Amino acid sequence: MTQAPIHVIGGGLAGSEAAWQAAEAGVPVILHEMRPVRGTDAHKTDGLAELVCSNSFRSDDAQTNAVGLLHAEMRLAGSLIMRAGDASQVPAGGALAVDREGFSEAVTRAIETHPLITVVREEVDGLPPAEWDQAIIATGPLTAPSLAEAIRAATGAEALAFFDAIAPIVHFETIDMDVCWFQSRYDKVGPGGTGKDYINCPMNKAEYEAFVQALLDGEKTTFKEWEGTPYFDGCLPVEVMAERGLETLRHGPMKPMGLTNAHKPDEKPYAVVQLRQDNALGTLYNMVGFQTKLKYGEQVRVFRLIPGLENAEFARLGGLHRNTYINSPALLDGTLQLKSRPGLRFAGQITGCEGYVESAAMGLVAGRFAAAERLGHPISPPPPTTAFGALVSHISGGHILADDEPGKRSFQPMNVNFGLFPPVEVPRTEGKRLRGKEKTLAKKRAMSARALADCRDWLGIAARAAAE
Repeated sequence: MTQAPIHVIGGGLAGSEAAWQAAEAGVPVILHEMRPVRGTDAHKTDGLAELVCSNSFRSDDAQTNAVGLLHAEMRLAGSLIMRAGDASQVPAGGALAVDREGFSEAVTRAIETHPLITVVREEVDGLPPAEWDQAIIATGPLTAPSLAEAIRAATGAEALAFFDAIAPIVHFETIDMDVCWFQSRYDKVGPGGTGKDYINCPMNKAEYEAFVQALLDGEKTTFKEWEGTPYFDGCLPVEVMAERGLETLRHGPMKPMGLTNAHKPDEKPYAVVQLRQDNALGTLYNMVGFQTKLKYGEQVRVFRLIPGLENAEFARLGGLHRNTYINSPALLDGTLQLKSRPGLRFAGQITGCEGYVESAAMGLVAGRFAAAERLGHPISPPPPTTAFGALVSHISGGHILADDEPGKRSFQPMNVNFGLFPPVEVPRTEGKRLRGKEKTLAKKRAMSARALADCRDWLGIAARAAAE
């Protein structure tokens, strides 16, 4: 009996990886790519996995960098994207950077010559038909308008965003709690709250005015022509608010009302920056109301002027740019499947992950999930201790909703980072107590070692299930 194919929509990094993984598992795949039938504002060629921005896959350090760890897990899983990246590598120090044309050509050649993959050059302008019972949508941030509208119609008006409005996210352990304190405004206990749901960073008048000036002076990025200028109420960049007057921020996201400094109860803050817990693990906190177009280096410099954040490490920096993505925690299950339609999965940036490698990784796991289902094998999700699992957990449920702001989207795209992993005990060295950066590096190494061991186990389990 001939196996029915899995349909993959989108020939970017996620779609190419999904198709490859499913085909390598022995399942036929039809990969639908709209280029060159319909182009986009950013793509220049009709090659698969074309890199439209940077040519860097970022750090290749698998011991102390989360994206390098993800590289290693993908290599263990037989990733086509990593194979092509390694083969087309160009010098970039400790990063993995690739020759754009060589990389795309290698992926295209591998996909087009695979005996179980058929590439169809056509635009899919609606949701996959019912007869495509196993399908993966991996159309990325430049999803064609007709398909985006079909997704919106099927999932609800608030389920699809077309722009990121992202505030920076800080690793909790790098916040100075001798300066900051936990408190909700007016000690309000919201749904599931305690009255101490925010971390508060106080400023006096001089600190506030210096901070506002730094925002105004900081170098900003500009929108690409095809992005437009998507400023709207609720997501104004913090520097745009600062431009509207010295006191604007102090009457907006930095208002000090309803808060008492636990360290200096008799001293009223002139302004307060609030951070809200961002993930269920409590390892990440986002800066409330601080979406920004400051360049990344400027964000680090300016936001470290905030008392208590002088040594802050950022899990991600802020931004505002076009990026079509769905409200995955509400829509997808732990196998990246649409809860309302079994067999239809999403992968890549459209799920709410950021970055080339993260997108490809979600294509990798989606392809494996779809293939297992097609073959009648049990689906084994990657452990949350792995980079694969940490990303899946973030996408499908690790995010905390903003209960105090009903109806507001709070899920935002994220790069892989160690703040998404469950905590780990740092191995003790006899007679030596680790502190500061030494302790941080030891913790990262312990997380990476655990992740790679668990990933090998997971891939072995999946292989045994397939054999059975």
